Amino acid sequence: MKPSPKLLALAATTSILLAGCSSQQAETASTASSTSTTVAAAEADSPQARLVTTYDGGILTLDATTLEVLGNTQLDGFNRLNPAGDGRHVFVSTAAGFQVFDPGAWTEAHGDHTHSYTASPELTDTVYDTQKPGHVVRHAEKTVLFGDGDGKIQIFDSADLLSGKTIAPEVKKTLEPHHGVALALENGDLLHTLGNSDSRNGAIVFDSAGKEVVRNEQCPGVHGEAAAANDVIALGCEDGVLIYKNGQFTKVQAPDAYGRIGNQAGSEMSPVILGDYKVDKDAKLERPERISLTNTETGELKLVDLGTSYSFRSLGRGPAGEAVVLGTDGQLHIIDQNTGNVLHTYPVVAPWMEPEKWQEPRPTLFIQENHAYVSEPASNTLHVVDLGTGKVLTSAELPAAPNELTGVSG
Repeated sequence: MKPSPKLLALAATTSILLAGCSSQQAETASTASSTSTTVAAAEADSPQARLVTTYDGGILTLDATTLEVLGNTQLDGFNRLNPAGDGRHVFVSTAAGFQVFDPGAWTEAHGDHTHSYTASPELTDTVYDTQKPGHVVRHAEKTVLFGDGDGKIQIFDSADLLSGKTIAPEVKKTLEPHHGVALALENGDLLHTLGNSDSRNGAIVFDSAGKEVVRNEQCPGVHGEAAAANDVIALGCEDGVLIYKNGQFTKVQAPDAYGRIGNQAGSEMSPVILGDYKVDKDAKLERPERISLTNTETGELKLVDLGTSYSFRSLGRGPAGEAVVLGTDGQLHIIDQNTGNVLHTYPVVAPWMEPEKWQEPRPTLFIQENHAYVSEPASNTLHVVDLGTGKVLTSAELPAAPNELTGVSG
């Protein structure tokens, strides 16, 4: 892939097969200028959190408190968003790879204090090239990019991304390309899913020298990951959950022969993983009304009937680890992650139905600290909700229907 004037592709000259090979730093094909040198920054009195949402044809950047539109960046296509893990940047999945978007708010450490800055949002020229860019995972102070088409895994120290300068990632590869995920563990090991273009069946862990530590191939249709307290990782299966802790995999079996948990949300404050739960293998689109709560310490999988359906963009975790689900009844359901009791239901948006195409806009939940951000594409609206009280603090009409939604702490 040759870089265009607008896109800089970072190509690793050496791809490392994990099985029996040691890792090394990737070499970059060329050097991009730091985004911090092209953006005029103004100092702020505190961190300025910002939201980023896609629409059909571009990206909007918003003030996370007032919902004021701070930037409108034109970008064709269906673009996926993932925070980079540095509090400042967002990765946009484009045709060229993972492109870096700078919402224009960040904080830098200066000895015993910090300085916060703001600038105009900018889609930078920095692209970390891969085929079919997929999941971005932030864990153990590392950010890991996964390419579904080529199996490329790109690993960064999350803090290094804050500068806005191009970073040479450590590059590794899966054994076979597939729609998967990879993440770094606290001890320096690397975990990634197993599969190929036809099927996926488990996960594997390698140490920093590229030696296989352990694998498990008893997780059909492996999809989605989440981290729980104490560096425990959970992966969704079509018949339960695969858990990795203390150097070993264990399987938590679903109560149904086909009990698919493909989307999960974790919290460092809790050993419990929130997941979806589907039982109709042949459904074109199943609209489940039960969610799953998997305790990674006890191995117990609990199902909770919400009495309303939800989508894969409905799952979140509160500041104390509470499970939060945005239902098609238009309400936020706050659930005790340990007992499964529904503690509160907060009305936020009008009732809705999940569209059949997963790329189409639907109400989406994003949580940052004690605020839930809920989009309402039918009315081009975004809402800010206090998770403690359920009060809608702010609502704003946007210039287009919001689709993907994420944010940075600034």
